[in-house]
Amino acid sequence: MINIVGQIMLYVNNQDEAVKFWTEKVGFNVISEQDNGQGMRWIEIAPTNGAETSIVLHNKELISKMQPELNLGTPSLLFFSNNFEELHNDLTNKNVTVGEIVNMPTGRVFNFADSENNYFAVMEKK
Repeated sequence: MINIVGQIMLYVNNQDEAVKFWTEKVGFNVISEQDNGQGMRWIEIAPTNGAETSIVLHNKELISKMQPELNLGTPSLLFFSNNFEELHNDLTNKNVTVGEIVNMPTGRVFNFADSENNYFAVMEKK
């Protein structure tokens, strides 16, 4: 049985730009970076080094050539935050495209976009 989400694969056009966005704007850390020497490079990022779930940034063009049948659209990622308003303000101050805070039955939520206009959501759980 599956009992945890280990990694989320995010397919991006520019891995270096994606790393810069996630580390400098959102505050994630690079956990590992690997290159097989044949053009396949993957970069693992996470909010903290001990996070149970991480994101792996893959080169969208390379993956589409290797497996053209894959849907490489952006996954829907929902992050939880204990410092919800502080995070919203921090992203806004860093000129990230950030949506308004919306009240939902399960808690407040807002979205933000990365440098490739992929949208992600953040929730403050009740």
